[in-house]
Amino acid sequence: MASGLDVIEIGSGPPVVFVHGSVVGAEGTWRRQLELAERWTLRLANRPGFGQSPEPERGDFELEAPMVAELLGEGAHLVGHSYGGVIAICAAALRPAAVFSLTVSEPGCLRVAAGSPEVDRQIAGGELLFSRAGELAPRQFLLAFRGGAGVTRETPAELDDELLAGARLLMRERPPWEASPPWRRLRAAPFEKLVLSGGHSQVFERVCDATARELGAERDTISGHGHTIPACGAPYNERLERFLTSSEARRAGARASTEAG
Repeated sequence: MASGLDVIEIGSGPPVVFVHGSVVGAEGTWRRQLELAERWTLRLANRPGFGQSPEPERGDFELEAPMVAELLGEGAHLVGHSYGGVIAICAAALRPAAVFSLTVSEPGCLRVAAGSPEVDRQIAGGELLFSRAGELAPRQFLLAFRGGAGVTRETPAELDDELLAGARLLMRERPPWEASPPWRRLRAAPFEKLVLSGGHSQVFERVCDATARELGAERDTISGHGHTIPACGAPYNERLERFLTSSEARRAGARASTEAG
């Protein structure tokens, strides 16, 4: 695999590729999932500009999806959060035969639920915020963004180097609601899908409901940390691992059926 991304790989067992969202990189996003390495091979991908991955001119789900798709190798489970959920959905559409399962938590593809007043207002507010990126300091922009998304992480009075870099990447990121994944193709793909929300926002509940319908996915809610669902730790890990294990069993059954036939 030569995706050009910095990837932290730990553990043993079936491979699982994790894709983080905006502002915070792989280690910060998935720190509470490291215990899963006892049973799974975790590939924690740092998106462009995070970790040791080269900095992009602009973060863009469409350009990053092929990099993540390459990390699937000969096949892997795929997990994405927030902006990373959009990337994961797009990557799965590029290489569906290499996807063992797909899990996304509160993906930013808001237009899947367009027509809902709450969602339309959120998109309009996001477009206004990004249009003013040149007028705002990184911390001002980050506070406004996190407030709209329902992020529970505390934003310090002064941003350290890592958070400042993440905020600056965010300010020039392509808005995730511009994504138009090939929903019909994804729904027809044979791998299992799971969509998670945090139970904190009518906007994201509607987006996750619509995403689950379009994907033909299982749907669940894990509350306690707002939008930052992986930070829930054990409840998130237990739900994810139950889904991964079920997907592995279904894959094994399908292989056995094919070999018997």
